[in-house]
Amino acid sequence: MCDGSFRPGTPRWLTPSVTALAEPRTTVRWPLIIVLATLAAVAPVATDLYLPGFPAMGEELGASASEVQLTLTTFLVGLAAGQLVMGPLSDRYGRRPPLVVSTAVCVVAGAVCALAPNVAVLAAARLVQGFAGAGGMVIGRAVIADLVTGRAAARAFTLMVTVSGVAPVLAPLVGGLLSEPVGWRGMLWAVTGLCAVMFLGVVLVLRETRPAELRSAHTSYAAALRRVAVTRGYWPPVATMALSFAVMMAYISSSPFVYQNVVGLSAVGYGIAFGVNAVGLVATGWVSSRLVERVSPVRLVRAALAVQLTATLVLVALAVGGAPTWLLPAPIFVAVACNAAVMGNAAALAMSRVREVAGTGSAVLGFSQFALGALVSPLVGLGGEHSSVVPALVMATASALAFTVSRVGLRQPRASSSVTATS
Repeated sequence: MCDGSFRPGTPRWLTPSVTALAEPRTTVRWPLIIVLATLAAVAPVATDLYLPGFPAMGEELGASASEVQLTLTTFLVGLAAGQLVMGPLSDRYGRRPPLVVSTAVCVVAGAVCALAPNVAVLAAARLVQGFAGAGGMVIGRAVIADLVTGRAAARAFTLMVTVSGVAPVLAPLVGGLLSEPVGWRGMLWAVTGLCAVMFLGVVLVLRETRPAELRSAHTSYAAALRRVAVTRGYWPPVATMALSFAVMMAYISSSPFVYQNVVGLSAVGYGIAFGVNAVGLVATGWVSSRLVERVSPVRLVRAALAVQLTATLVLVALAVGGAPTWLLPAPIFVAVACNAAVMGNAAALAMSRVREVAGTGSAVLGFSQFALGALVSPLVGLGGEHSSVVPALVMATASALAFTVSRVGLRQPRASSSVTATS
C-alpha cells in the first residue's frame, strides 16, 4: 500500500519535483475561486434549471415521464465518463488545454439540446454536454490540488462548493419563473449561456497550474490509475463523498414530485423551496470554510453526517407514518444543508493523497460520485409520482452508509496548512 511517499522504483514521471509540490501556495484568489465555482456549477444548473419544465417537455416531445427523466440520467452518465477521460488528459497535457476544448464543446452541445426536435436527440446531446462539462469539474479540483494542500485545500474546496452553491439557489427558482414565459427550451438556452461563461472564464482567468516537468506525452494512464488505486487513505473520503452526493441526487431527482405532488406546491413554490434548501447549503459551506481553521476536516465531515443521518431518519419516519406533508421540507432542508460540510472537506482529504496525479485522482473521485448519482436517480421513482417513502429511504440508506464509512475509514492527513481567499 502507498501512503503518499515515494519509494525506489517509482516511475520518474510520478516523482514530484521539489518546486512543483513541496511548497504549495497558501492563497487561492477570489477570481480563480469564482471561475472554478462556475465550472463546478455546470452540474447543478444543468440538472436543476430545467426540472420544472419536465411536464411541458414530455407533452411537446411526446415523451413519457421516464423518457424525460432519461435526459437527466444521460447527462449524469456523461459527467461520470467524461471525468475519467478529462482528468488523466490534464495530467498529461496540462490543465488549461483540455479545459478550453471541453468548455467550447459544452457550449455547442447546449445549443443542440435547446434545439432538439425529439427526446432521443435531446438525450444524446445531454450525454455529450455532460461529457464535456465534466472537464470543468474534474480539472477544477485538480487545479486546487496543484495550488494548495491540507487545511488550505479543505477551505478552498469548501469555498468552491459554497460559491457554486449559488447555482442551485437560483436554478430551480429561475426555472420555475421561466417555465411559462420561455418554456423548457429557454431554460436549456440558459444552461448554454452558463457554458459560454465557463469558456470565457477559462480563457481570461485560468493560467496553467500543472508544472511542465510533471507533464509527459508518454504518461501511462494505467500507471497513474494504479498509483491512485493503491494510495492509502484515498478511498474512504471518495466513498464518503460519493454516498453523500447520492443523498443529494436522491433529493434532486425526487424533488419535483415530492414538493409538487406530495406537498402540493406550485412550480414557482417548488422553485422557492428548492432555493431555500440551497441557501442552507451555501450557509453551511460558508460556516464550514471558517471552522476548518480550528476543527479538522475529518471531524467536520463526521459531525455533518451525524446530523444528516438523523434528518433522513426523521424524514423516513414522517413519510412512513403518514404525518402531515407540510412537515417533510424541514428534515429535507437539514439533510441537504449538511452536504456542504461533507463534500468540500471529503474532496480535500481525498485529493491530498494524490496531488502528484491530481487529474487522475479527481477523475476517479468524480466518476464514483456521478456514477452512483446516476444509479440513485431512477431508484427514487420506484414508489410512483405521489410517494415520498422511497426517496426518504434512499436518502437515509446513502446517509447511513456515508456515516459508517466516515467513522471507520477517514483519517486526518499529517500535513496541514492554511489558506486565504483574497480579491
